Amino acid sequence: MRRQRHRATTRRSARADVEIVDTSVELGPVSLPNPIIAASGTFGHGDELADLCDPAGLGAVTTKSVAAFPWPGNPARRVTATAGGMLNAVGLPGPGVEAWIARDLPALEVRGARVIASIWGRTVDDYADAARALASVAHRLVALEVNLSCPNVEARLDVFAHSPESTHAAIAAVVDAAGPGLPVFAKLSPNVTDIVAIARRAVDAGATGCTLINTVMGFAIDAESRTPVLERGGGLSGAPIKPIALRAVWEVAHALPGVPIIGTGGVHDGRDAVEMMLAGAHAVGVGTATFADPRAAMRIASEVAQWCAAHGVGKVRELTRGRASPCQT
Repeated sequence: MRRQRHRATTRRSARADVEIVDTSVELGPVSLPNPIIAASGTFGHGDELADLCDPAGLGAVTTKSVAAFPWPGNPARRVTATAGGMLNAVGLPGPGVEAWIARDLPALEVRGARVIASIWGRTVDDYADAARALASVAHRLVALEVNLSCPNVEARLDVFAHSPESTHAAIAAVVDAAGPGLPVFAKLSPNVTDIVAIARRAVDAGATGCTLINTVMGFAIDAESRTPVLERGGGLSGAPIKPIALRAVWEVAHALPGVPIIGTGGVHDGRDAVEMMLAGAHAVGVGTATFADPRAAMRIASEVAQWCAAHGVGKVRELTRGRASPCQT
């Protein structure tokens, strides 16, 4: 009986420790109740996962990227498993911004989500058109994420995020079209030689901060058929890209101190999220983990608080750049 009482007291003590951890974070001008954000492309356009993962319990939800126009995405086959991760060539299917505003945004709002809208385009004007449409609902969003990992038809299909100048042009157009008051985050690609140079041009163009990173270019072969598994190749996500994401976050955080960063890539548990913040991220995106566990983002948010309580960290936001201070009891 004494041992059972001790275990119950220990559990109550652990819960009390977690409760005194301040999980709120500041993402530039955006205040979030905790640092965990559902990454774009993994939570759906609206409330598709809300019955399994309450969006109100997350810091924010970044929706799947939408363009100014409807788009069906790539033909099947679009997704395949890899060793420890996933390769996808989904092709950004979506209903278009106007339909998203009419149908999907209200569904998330009813659930209490803090919404980061994600947009994409093939031209600078495409980005501007999508941002202009969202300007009318800017007060209903916490931020706008600009997915720059798209082929730029104005630059012979070079990906926007692979070029400092294309990145600058797209972000400048979005900032101008969205108007004042809506924070803009540039989602950058790791498939570059110098991600700092590209992040700097995004900030120069008016970006509030950066989302680091998008998927890593990859390829898979079926040895039996001797053919590519995905005809176009695809973007690798999941645990294998975590060290790449950490490097990008670390480099940009050191080169551009004070610029808010959403660190994403390979985060599967609370310790991963803590490491991302210690590298310099102000908030952490959870993506591919959701496909294996739809509640992953909520679990990770809880695990971050537990880690902080166990390590005497009173404020989660002070993990960023290793400034964590002890809990006050």
